[in-house]
Amino acid sequence: MAGENENTVEEDSTEQEEKGLAAVFKRTVKTYVLRAGRMTDNEKRSYEELKHVWCIPFEHKMLNYTEIFSNTNPVVMEIGFGMGHATSIIAMNNPEINYIGSEVHVPGVGRLLSDIKKNQIKNLFLIEYDALEILENMIPDGSLNGLHIFFPDPWPKKKHHKRRLLQRPRTDLLAKKLSPGGYLYFATDWEEYAESALEELTETSGLKNKYENFAPHQQWRPRTKFEQKGLDAGREIRELFFIKTDE
Repeated sequence: MAGENENTVEEDSTEQEEKGLAAVFKRTVKTYVLRAGRMTDNEKRSYEELKHVWCIPFEHKMLNYTEIFSNTNPVVMEIGFGMGHATSIIAMNNPEINYIGSEVHVPGVGRLLSDIKKNQIKNLFLIEYDALEILENMIPDGSLNGLHIFFPDPWPKKKHHKRRLLQRPRTDLLAKKLSPGGYLYFATDWEEYAESALEELTETSGLKNKYENFAPHQQWRPRTKFEQKGLDAGREIRELFFIKTDE
């Protein structure tokens, strides 16, 4: 009996150790870093007053777009909208499309909430949370008409490349959330990231490049101050436009 108890204790200990190691490896490498940033009085006021109106709380529950937007229009999600300048313009110019924007940078959320109120935008809601967590837990498979990924952190150092959003298996998740015929639109001013993203998306099942290589600038996407800084610094803007196949 004593021997059996000892074996049981040893097995329990081994099992706990394995579970502990599994938990360690299960931790997701973040694709972003929370930047310390001072909020303007307007951003702070907008954040406090409007968050409960235009921000969807993160939950482990799939969204019902019809309940949120009160219509059945196509839905496009933007990952990491920054300060939201392009986001608000695109939403205003396309009232027949519903938009969901994700961002973890609080000043940017406050700024975009201010724009939503100022311009009376009705087709845009925000989620202040990690985009990958949102996709996994709140976005139904095959439900998005488009994904916008404009100037994400390029993580230029090789040791940080694992943090990049556009690499498999993360691109597999993005593809899974798109409806057939839906699109993924990516823009960056970092050449090496653009080349890497082109390779990763090309090898992602269910996605097909609309163009032979990089895409021309889509005229409906407004240029931002951040983008202009890149151009002023002599960096070329590279864009990718992939379509979800019926497969």
